[in-house]
Amino acid sequence: MPRVVDNVQIGPMTWKMRVEVPRLVAKAKAGQFVIIRVNESGERVPMSIAGLNKDEGLLTIIYQVVGKTSALMTTVEGGGEISDCVGPLGVASHVENWGTACVVGGGIGIAPVYPIAQAYKEAGNKVISIIGARSKENLFYEKEHGEVADELHVCTDDGSYGHAGFVSDVLDKLLKDGAPIKMVMAIGPVPMMRVVTRVTKEYEVPTWVSLNPLMVDGTGMCGGCRVTVGGETKFACVDGPDFDGHAVDFDILTKRLNAYKEQERRAMKKFLDDPHCRLAESVRQFTYPGTK
Repeated sequence: MPRVVDNVQIGPMTWKMRVEVPRLVAKAKAGQFVIIRVNESGERVPMSIAGLNKDEGLLTIIYQVVGKTSALMTTVEGGGEISDCVGPLGVASHVENWGTACVVGGGIGIAPVYPIAQAYKEAGNKVISIIGARSKENLFYEKEHGEVADELHVCTDDGSYGHAGFVSDVLDKLLKDGAPIKMVMAIGPVPMMRVVTRVTKEYEVPTWVSLNPLMVDGTGMCGGCRVTVGGETKFACVDGPDFDGHAVDFDILTKRLNAYKEQERRAMKKFLDDPHCRLAESVRQFTYPGTK
């Protein structure tokens, strides 16, 4: 079983896990994802690739605790194991030398956009990185992005650090001021990606977004991750996760993401309320949103 090298908390609800999977890492590329199971009875959960150390065979996953499975992930200590880590899955991000490329990461999207920024830089691009979080305490990977980007912009919604406002505001100003951006890659909450695509469409800048619909098998068999792009049905697991942001139907994507919110809330509450579950005991130290 895959060995967890370390699993540390890096924000109020955010954790960073490194897993030793050398064969997977040897083949993985920026923009792809993996599917993990914490234990034999656990659900299969897709996780974006947030870092690849090919020399040591280490995969980095950054995740937020939003439900039962992500809560269980926090209980795996360094030196422990998880049942499965399958991948690499999906199509790698398209990379070429456009001259100047911009990556935009919001919230947990700051993590998967980082290896893409690395790939853009290795291809010879000038890289502009724009990352944003709700507040300074929710921000992470600033140092990592700063080491890759030729130009780094940091935003917080509450103004506690960096630019007071949204990543889309900064991108809009850069384009308005004439920044020669030829490609934009945006990853983050659906509302953020939607606004970014509206901004770039005005300036006719090609824009890719990475989608995270509900997913079960990750191989195109279940059809659960279907999205509508350019009026056609696509599967995020095999056709994506990257798609032309100007062609994505964000309304349908939003509806599908909200389809099982109530079931997820009930499952998490049942897990935390179980007095006989030792795993539940170990995660009750946190306050999880949406469980009360």
